[in-house]
Amino acid sequence: MKHFMIKYEFKNGTTEAWHQEIGRFIKAIDNDPELKGRIGYRVLKNRDDGHYFHLASVTDEAAQKTLQSRDFFKAYAEMTRKVAAGGEVTATPIEIIGATA
Repeated sequence: MKHFMIKYEFKNGTTEAWHQEIGRFIKAIDNDPELKGRIGYRVLKNRDDGHYFHLASVTDEAAQKTLQSRDFFKAYAEMTRKVAAGGEVTATPIEIIGATA
């Protein structure tokens, strides 16, 4: 299992519209028979400002490549850059050191 953290500051648009787009993206993953159960995606926001953290996990390289080939992924990645309004969007590979059951 591979894990990634995507970070950016929301600067452009309305948070309501962005949250709806996040929901559509997650639903698209869940509705894709090749991705369901192979991609984990969670979005968190700093309660006190506009910083967002997306935690993604993929079961294997094939699942990652399949996701990246989907039109809905390409559109969502572009929208993420737009809501960051030219700010930095970083994707960092991360490791889980410990977790609860």
